[in-house]
Amino acid sequence: MASSSQGSKPGEEAVDERMETDRSMMRSDSGCGDGSFCLSNRVPRCPLTPSLTPRKRTTSQSKTEPPLLRTNKRTIYTAGRPPWYNVTGTTFKEAFVIGLCGGSASGKTTVANKIIEALDVPWVVLLSMDSFYKVLNKEQQELAAKNEYNFDHPDAFDFELLVSVLRKLKKGKSIKVPVYDFTSHSRRKEWKTVYGANVVIFEGILAFANKELLKLLDMKVFVETDSDIRLIRRLKRDVSQRGRDINGVIKQYNKFVKPSFEQYIEPTVQVADIVVPKGGENFVALDLIVQHVHSQLEKRKLRWDISALASAHQGQPLPKTLSVMESTPQVRGMHTIIRNKETNRDEFIFYSKRLMRLLIEHALSFLPLKPVSVETPQGSIYEGKRLSGKRITGVSILRAGETMEPALMAVCKDIRLGKILIQTNHDTGEPELHYLRLPKDLSEDYVILMDSTVSTGAAALMAVRVLLDHDVAEDKIFLLSLLMAEMGVHSVAYAFPRVRIITTAVDKEVNEQFHIIPGIGNFGDRYFGTDAPSDWCESDEGMDL
Repeated sequence: MASSSQGSKPGEEAVDERMETDRSMMRSDSGCGDGSFCLSNRVPRCPLTPSLTPRKRTTSQSKTEPPLLRTNKRTIYTAGRPPWYNVTGTTFKEAFVIGLCGGSASGKTTVANKIIEALDVPWVVLLSMDSFYKVLNKEQQELAAKNEYNFDHPDAFDFELLVSVLRKLKKGKSIKVPVYDFTSHSRRKEWKTVYGANVVIFEGILAFANKELLKLLDMKVFVETDSDIRLIRRLKRDVSQRGRDINGVIKQYNKFVKPSFEQYIEPTVQVADIVVPKGGENFVALDLIVQHVHSQLEKRKLRWDISALASAHQGQPLPKTLSVMESTPQVRGMHTIIRNKETNRDEFIFYSKRLMRLLIEHALSFLPLKPVSVETPQGSIYEGKRLSGKRITGVSILRAGETMEPALMAVCKDIRLGKILIQTNHDTGEPELHYLRLPKDLSEDYVILMDSTVSTGAAALMAVRVLLDHDVAEDKIFLLSLLMAEMGVHSVAYAFPRVRIITTAVDKEVNEQFHIIPGIGNFGDRYFGTDAPSDWCESDEGMDL
């Protein structure tokens, strides 16, 4: 899956992610401090594959690299996804954060890549400290151009931003990461969107130099490499990838890099849990790290407890945030047609579209309006109403939710649209975010979230959580569906009590396969005339949980 080539500052970008990846922020180091616990490379192990070819780049993150890492077993997406949320809308566990520290060109990213490959878990974020260099003023720019600026000093990094970003990642929130250009020594205007994950690997020369950063790290690994090897690697990298001259690199190394390593970086080996000599070639150390992370992930295992969800709200009255469209004879008649298993596809589509149009019109009546005066062609003043807000954006939960877009576009002129794809992980039974395309700057919008049916509420919960991660206010989210089960209504309302839920009908039961009873069948299959893949979390019905 390809990632979007567009990144931007917060609020200035259209997010287009097919698991938009951020292998980002990766350095081209390869290799390895003294410490309380050292492991040497004596027994190479097979599970760890040979090192990846070093990347060539001039910025703190790449837009040309493939958005994933491939192992012998599977494809690993390095952008991650928001961790799953429980019935209350909160995360089960925080992400496991591994901190990798070591001198410049010690091999931190090589070690990170090897850990990612050996972990073989689907959701990993790799975050580099290189992305968090401070913006230089004119005087500092001039010094940097003459190799007179110390990029290895703690003052060169924006620790406040770094701590804030890593804290959000650990909690599973989406973040914006700056892109640093090593050629011009400046931060680019584009920022990159990154999502939370099960595992976050954070690497940098001063990864252990800040007390607040250390509090966020669950495992601290120091990569140790001989200084001569680090110098040779730095020379190759800076000359071939960053456009520096040899004399300038050596001058900068002797004046800044080596003294900073001895003063700020090397002493931090004392806080490391594991020291890895020889970096990416130390298979014993890497195996130990991987085993420890696996054991921690097992303890933190995320499980979507569907049985708890099913029984949590039995016998409770329907929430006040629910609005069910009046069941007029016309609405009842259309439901009769689309619920009938004998209805052919053409009629199913026609009457579904009619219901969707009515549902959209009904939903718009809940948007806040403000009084406005306009002058009529006759010169009179008419006291009317206008939307009290910036604008409306529609977001569909693929695939069946997409069928509601034409009705929304027919009612709201020039409306912006977004899409979310959620699929079920067959190993864990959890819904997972696999595709996301949202318009830019959603924070002030009223968002109409569309899905054809909602049974358990699992897909809707995930979708709402994604919108909240994009700074959409909870009370500005309107969840629309043709048909809902009471279970799904309760789940969404309990997790997100300020989300408005709007539907044409609510059925009482959900069977053992989590299909709505009496229900409507698989809406997507009936509408598109297809047999949906079993891992589609479409419409929250038929989810393989």
